[in-house]
Amino acid sequence: MSSTVPASAHAVVVGAGMVAHRFVESLLARAGESWRVTVIGEEDRHPYDRVGLTSFFGGSTPDDLTLDRSVLDDERVRFVRGDAVARIDRTARRVTTKRGLSVAYDHLVLATGSYAARLAVDGFGWDGCFVYRTLDDVESLRAFVERRSRELGRALTGTVIGGGLLGLEAAGALQGLDVECTVVQSSDRLMSAQLDLPAGDALRRLIQSRGISVRTGAVTTRIDADRGGRVTGLEFRDGGYERTDVVVFTVGVRPRDELARGAELAVHERGGVLIDDGCRTSDARILAIGEVANYDGMCVGLVAPGYAMAEVAATRLLGGAASFPGYDLSTKLKLSGVDVASFGDAFGETPGALDVVYADPVGGVYKKLVLSDDAKTLLGGILVGDASAYGALRPLVGGALGGDPAAYLMPEGGVAAPTGDLPDEALVCSCNSVTAGTIRQAVHEEGCTDVAAVKSCTKAGAACGSCVMMVKKIVGAELAKTGAAISNALCEHFDLSRRQLFDAVRVSGLTTFSAVIDRFGTGRGCDICKPALASILSTLVGHHVLDGENAALQDTNDHVMANLQKDGSYSVVPRIPGGEITPEGLVVIGEVARDFGLYTKITGGQRIDLFGARLEQLPEVWKRLVDAGFESGHAYGKSLRTVKSCVGSTWCRYGVQDSVGMAVNLELRYRGLRSPHKLKLGVSGCARECAEARGKDVGVIATEAGWNMYVGGNGGFTPRHAVLLAEGLDDAGLLTAIDRFLMYYIFTADRLQRTAPWFEDLEGGIDELRSVIFDDSLGICADLDAAMAAHIGSYEDEWRATLEDPEKVRRFASFVNAPTTPDPSLAYTAERGQARPATDEERASGGVLIAGTILEVRR
Repeated sequence: MSSTVPASAHAVVVGAGMVAHRFVESLLARAGESWRVTVIGEEDRHPYDRVGLTSFFGGSTPDDLTLDRSVLDDERVRFVRGDAVARIDRTARRVTTKRGLSVAYDHLVLATGSYAARLAVDGFGWDGCFVYRTLDDVESLRAFVERRSRELGRALTGTVIGGGLLGLEAAGALQGLDVECTVVQSSDRLMSAQLDLPAGDALRRLIQSRGISVRTGAVTTRIDADRGGRVTGLEFRDGGYERTDVVVFTVGVRPRDELARGAELAVHERGGVLIDDGCRTSDARILAIGEVANYDGMCVGLVAPGYAMAEVAATRLLGGAASFPGYDLSTKLKLSGVDVASFGDAFGETPGALDVVYADPVGGVYKKLVLSDDAKTLLGGILVGDASAYGALRPLVGGALGGDPAAYLMPEGGVAAPTGDLPDEALVCSCNSVTAGTIRQAVHEEGCTDVAAVKSCTKAGAACGSCVMMVKKIVGAELAKTGAAISNALCEHFDLSRRQLFDAVRVSGLTTFSAVIDRFGTGRGCDICKPALASILSTLVGHHVLDGENAALQDTNDHVMANLQKDGSYSVVPRIPGGEITPEGLVVIGEVARDFGLYTKITGGQRIDLFGARLEQLPEVWKRLVDAGFESGHAYGKSLRTVKSCVGSTWCRYGVQDSVGMAVNLELRYRGLRSPHKLKLGVSGCARECAEARGKDVGVIATEAGWNMYVGGNGGFTPRHAVLLAEGLDDAGLLTAIDRFLMYYIFTADRLQRTAPWFEDLEGGIDELRSVIFDDSLGICADLDAAMAAHIGSYEDEWRATLEDPEKVRRFASFVNAPTTPDPSLAYTAERGQARPATDEERASGGVLIAGTILEVRR
């Protein structure tokens, strides 16, 4: 293409989506008055954010999704909407629209995007079948659901065909419309283009824990309808059947290359207009960008490569040198409550690639890094259940990790993931091709002092938002170098820190997430601020974890008040205060475990954990336990877990105080106390310390003179020894000191901060803490005492309350249409006299027992 730019040139852009918008914005920002642009869009609206389409079901309006209007309102732009180009005359360099408009061009840019594919199955045209692609699609879907549910007088059931990124977002949208939803995937796992099998299995469990059913390996052959032509069900190749009222197809997209074919441009045999690295087609006057363009044999439906093409095309038209670097296939799932990311060479296809894997089945986490054969260079990765490191790790692809690669995958408390200290060339925002150096330049040369300013200046974080936390770290690091104040905002939706937000909610008296974000925040919230605010509201308001809006704010385990296990089943942990239990209580637990075929284990916190309960079994299991006097042990929550104790003076010849009695008192006092992170306490009856109290958040050790109180200890990846806070306390003084310590921590700690790092960050250290708790140096002891008294007075067992509420019990269904049917993917084998999840090899060899059958133990 000629590098000579004419004095006045006219570009016609066919298509008015996100990529077209970016091209026009980039071109006009650098073109001065030398260019005119005509944009012809088929939809009768301004370009809008398709990446955020699902937020439409969370309350966002079309105006909220509309991209910057000033770009197409520029006097150099003619915007034709609600019309479509029907023909390209390459000889005359002219396009003609369906309405008869004829427009000449110097250069033509094809940005026609793609269309949503439908399965070629009988019945795809019935009333109730939708695709999920445009604002018109989602508006039609919502209108249908509202109308059809009124006609039937009940909530609808829905099916999403296609378990990729878009399919899961569509499922979340249907759930937001109170539609009981099932995702149907033809392959063996969800998001098969981005995730390996273990990651897909982990994602499946997370999705199911949200109440969305999943069918994998299911090929749809027919859609059935009633006599009025309204959808009633799906038939599958294996003979299975799924009753449904609405079907959404998310089985992929196809490039809209019909204009190019009609103009006899070179097109790939599988679709898409062939382009070179300058986005030029076989006609030097015509460029193609976005999903319609085929580069290196691929068309990709992601916004990041489309934006990259838009920048390259604009640069080339202005006479500059730029080349499309190829596709960045990094993705991050934007379904609330489900954290998934895939980046780089996620499947380890590079010769000699090594995998470093971390899996926490109890926490629902699977992480994998793919490294070069020398284990030094990061090639890619997969994050499921905890994608917090995505923004930090994604920019490091192709570079050296430094240090132990496994440390980057460890949970909080391990070696920290990368902070803001990235090389300038590291790509931080892949959607908008913004490097760390560009962000630093925005801080130092453009005067940007927060994420919002950097986003406006560089567009980092303006698309999918997955890099926002990394941008925040870089901005903070650069401001620190200048001595400027650093923002400690909770997330992009709240400018307040967790401590400030806690105070704001306490003073304002607001009781719901929506009210708090309307007054103190912006947007719809995220997976950072929602659980944090749920914890704050639990402390200050005390509603049930599944009441009202609270149910939508919780982390995965809190959704069903149980810990998700590696095979998709759950564990049940009744509270056993101080480890003290009667023979009758042991018998009940044993009978429950036997009757439901559960694996049992004594935990390190002196409780009995029952593993292998299916979702639909949880209410049945808990009814038996609650009727016998047990209550929730809160093993699933960021709250008090256990108070461990030795036998103390009751039995032990060395004991000097009743450690069991004190442990029981403490556990019953603080049960259900929600906090920034989990809490563990220990009580030892003498200095021999059999309860290991100094490894706990609060440790109590008996002496002849009274109780010694230690604070700020924990086990885990980075153990901390607790520090002595006070000596010789009597019972009442000990309770008051622990009350105030815990409430001061809850009032002031950061999100997901254990007491150990919180204590280390306290200005003035242990002396200041003593002054606050015993001398009331801050004048807040009355507030701390009142808050603890309110918690103790309002406590109710979450599982007892759930069993008394039929609406809450309805959440615990294995399948929408068969609530009590066991999940057939659960399979077990016997080991040491108990059932455990079967491995893939054991499943393949046969001989395992499927969920719902009686386990015959083979010794």
